[in-house]
Order: sequence, then structure tokens, then C-alpha cells
Amino acid sequence: MIFKQTAELQLLTKENLTHGLMVLATQDSDLARILEILGPPPMWEREAGFPTLVRIILEQQVSLAAAKAVFSRLYGVVVPLTPENFLTLDDIELKKIGFSRQKILYCRGLADAITSGQLDLNKLAKMDEATIRTELKRIKGIGDWTVDIYLLMALQHADAFPKSDLGLLIAAQKLKGLTTRPTPAQLEAIAQNWRPWRAVAARLLWHYYLSKGD
Repeated sequence: MIFKQTAELQLLTKENLTHGLMVLATQDSDLARILEILGPPPMWEREAGFPTLVRIILEQQVSLAAAKAVFSRLYGVVVPLTPENFLTLDDIELKKIGFSRQKILYCRGLADAITSGQLDLNKLAKMDEATIRTELKRIKGIGDWTVDIYLLMALQHADAFPKSDLGLLIAAQKLKGLTTRPTPAQLEAIAQNWRPWRAVAARLLWHYYLSKGD
């Protein structure tokens, strides 16, 4: 099967992930080295919807392990984890689960937006990236990083790229032998060469980061 190497190819699948890896390996010798040494990265898929957005909000500026622990406790308390059920918990209950005051505000705002009809995540999934970004960023606490992770992991956009992600910034510095950690703008400039497979490049960089690099 032949895949077009254009931005028209929007969604990432296990099938075209392999193709994207091959394309990147021919374009960037550093990415090729990751692939050769570590093999293909995981897909890191998440189901689109409210629970995943809550989990990504929990992951903002904390370790993934800490966020996972809080999310797991929430998932065990709120069954099923719907916006309506989440809103039945008060601040004391959420703090006991591990939510900070700020994350309570953000996740409650998200739940309110969904239950009030202001945000329809099912319709959102069918929209273009610019519209998705605009709609999600209307919710307090949701910025570009949260949107990018949701586009990349939940909606499987092939060219989504969380340029401000700390893991990607650290990995890019090591991989490219940079004397200082790149800024998000500098990483975005580096990543231009990886279009339209930046989500695949991000997975490779995370793969490298989690292996602790060379």
C-alpha cells in the first residue's frame, strides 16, 4: 500500500505508523538511529473522551507516575467516569483522591462544559485541528500541550506535535547533541523536517527519552 506523504494524511494507524517510521528514518539519521537501536515505539493510544482529558490535565507539570496514581484512584471511585458522575464529588473528596485545588477547578470546568452542551467531544473528534484547538482551549486549564497530547494519543492525528513537552525537549537535546535544551519554538523548527509525521517522531523521541538515551 502506498501512503501519501502530505498533510492530507491525518490519522495515524498501526499500519501507517510503520510507513511513517520508514519515511523519518530516511529523512533524519538521528531518528533512524533510535529506530535501529530501540526498535519501533509504542502507539501510546488512549480512548478519546472525558476520562482521557482528565488524565492529561492531571499530567500537567507533574510526573506521569504521580498523575497515573491519582487517575487510578479516581477511576476506582467514580464508576463509570463520566462528567455527570465526576461533578457529584466535592472538593474534600477530590483532594482525598489526590487532586490539587487547581486541577479540581480545571476538571470541574471541563465536566461542566460537557454536561451543559458547550463542548461535544464526539463532534469535536470529526473537526479539523484548528477548530479542535480553539474549542478545547476555551476551557480553563486546557492549553496547547493538553490539546497536542489529546490530538496525538486520543484522536491519532499523524502530525500532532507537543512542542513544549519536557520529555521531547530533553530527548531532542541529547539526540541532536545540543549544548542547551531547545525552547519549544526551537524544537518546533527542528520538527518541520518531520512533517507530516511529527506524531511519529514524537513517539520515537519519547521512546528514546524513556530508554534514558545513549
